[in-house]
Amino acid sequence: QMSTLGKYNQKIQNRDALIKEQEAEGIKKQTEFEIDRFDEQFERLTGQTIVATLKSGVEVSGSALNNLRYNAEQAEIQKDVINYNSQVAQAQKIEEANFARIRGQIERRRSRIAQLGAYARAGESLLRIGGVT
Repeated sequence: QMSTLGKYNQKIQNRDALIKEQEAEGIKKQTEFEIDRFDEQFERLTGQTIVATLKSGVEVSGSALNNLRYNAEQAEIQKDVINYNSQVAQAQKIEEANFARIRGQIERRRSRIAQLGAYARAGESLLRIGGVT
């Protein structure tokens, strides 16, 4: 029973580890989606800015061009922040998965130790019954 319980507990921890890995993959895919959406919104905003600039009679040069360049730089910084936060979250999930597997191995070893202890107690009882002490 102890061995079965240890294997069961290890399977539970391994299942939890797989779930954490799937969560990490989900975070990665969500980040890709967010970056794509961010790029689309940025392109739309850039287009609107250029159209508004041209409508006002100003050429897309000088200050207007500097503003566009600044916005592009800020967009790249924002994407870097999104990617960094995603990588941190993914790493946390992977670590949680690793710890779950370690907990499973510990549970399995605990059951083996308990099983050996039970065998030792049974052997000691048999020795006492046999009159050997």
